[in-house]
Amino acid sequence: MIDITSVSVRFGGIHALTDVTFTVPKGETCGVIGPNGAGKTTLFDVVTGLRRPTSGTVGLRGTDVTSASAVKRSRLGLRRTFQRPQVFGRLTVLDNVLAAVEWHGGGGGLAADLVGWRARRNLESTRRARATEVLERCGIADLSAAYAADLPIGQRRMVELARAIVDDPAVLLLDEPTSGLDSDQSALFASVVRDLDATVLLVEHDVGFVMRACERIVVLDLGKVIADAAPAQIREDPVVRAAYLG
Repeated sequence: MIDITSVSVRFGGIHALTDVTFTVPKGETCGVIGPNGAGKTTLFDVVTGLRRPTSGTVGLRGTDVTSASAVKRSRLGLRRTFQRPQVFGRLTVLDNVLAAVEWHGGGGGLAADLVGWRARRNLESTRRARATEVLERCGIADLSAAYAADLPIGQRRMVELARAIVDDPAVLLLDEPTSGLDSDQSALFASVVRDLDATVLLVEHDVGFVMRACERIVVLDLGKVIADAAPAQIREDPVVRAAYLG
């Protein structure tokens, strides 16, 4: 589902990523860990199309998307959350989630809007029901009418998760997903992600969360992959312990 081959990113003389190569097969939850400055968020930006690699290729669902826009990648089923939650502050929680499915269109164009075409109304009702279902799964259905700007960071992060999964992503990238969450929210977040029928790649500083949530972990240090293995092996790897786990 994700195929990263020899990806390097340079900012002038700074090597943010150097020859990073790994794949994430369908249905796997893979964690990316490493110290600050290891290149984790840069890697996410490359996978999602927000940054072009200096060299190397990115594949998504069997398609080379190295030169593709973020929009095209999203049309292939890729969704992402951010280290700092990116919500539409002036929209309600429900409208934030509905925004993720509007790209499908409603059919009938302006005329359907003006005459209140029944098929359009039915589609809108179906989408609202789906959004409400996802908000319930994320524990924030009671906030559907609240404005996202008024929410604390933990609830904003759950809104962002709901928006990312409402359209049934094939590939989901999560950047520091537990930051700002309390223990109950963190457990709920993990439960929601675990129940998804999606390939998941996540960056997280909470090593305990990564060890519990992921089937495999890739470790970056100074822009290079220094380990790629199951959690138990990562925990005991002397190179990883020296570079990150201490």
